[in-house]
Amino acid sequence: MIAQSSTISVDLKGRTPPAFIAVEGAIGVGKTTLANKLAASFNYATLLEAAEENPFLEKFYRNREQAALATQLFFLFQRTQKIQDMRQADIFEPARVADFLIEKDPLFARINLDRDEYGLYERVYQQLTIDAPRPDLVVYLQAPTDVLLSRIHSRGLPMEQDIDRDYLERLNEAYSEFFLYYDDAPLLIVNASEIDLANSVSDYQNLVNHLLDIRGGRHYFNPTFFR
Repeated sequence: MIAQSSTISVDLKGRTPPAFIAVEGAIGVGKTTLANKLAASFNYATLLEAAEENPFLEKFYRNREQAALATQLFFLFQRTQKIQDMRQADIFEPARVADFLIEKDPLFARINLDRDEYGLYERVYQQLTIDAPRPDLVVYLQAPTDVLLSRIHSRGLPMEQDIDRDYLERLNEAYSEFFLYYDDAPLLIVNASEIDLANSVSDYQNLVNHLLDIRGGRHYFNPTFFR
């Protein structure tokens, strides 16, 4: 069976893709790009963050301390609403690709909020995420901070240009620690520093061919092995 997208064909070879895939990683690593490509190849619906809808985000990048709580709570409400909408529509569209994992939401809160703000955030989080679904596969795209900064600057979104290296380094370390202990779903850790998911058909096809064989446990994908 061949799964078709507008630009890429993927040979499934009789394999069935995971029904719910969550793609994760720090800012600039390419998670939304991969999520969209997987959805197109597998004919899945997408469950995507919409950062541009957050009215506090631009203020946050200019002054993190001042706007952190409002920014974080908006994203938390947005993500949980998307999950609720997904659950209500599951009878019609059971297969999806998301560019976020709700369990990682506290990463940003711990980095950006003071003690009192985090206490408030945590109480809200516990109330909102009780019924979050478990992915059938989590893909964690991992790249060094310098690579992330380069990609952020290259894509040129004005509000992201104020992101400093120290903040991105702390966020990247928090992601690494989170996924070091993550075992709630099958996990594929991808070395994304030398992978071009936006432009390289072979990089994408090799990654998909690898993830289609995953049924459980922790796995690693290094694109340099396939070149």
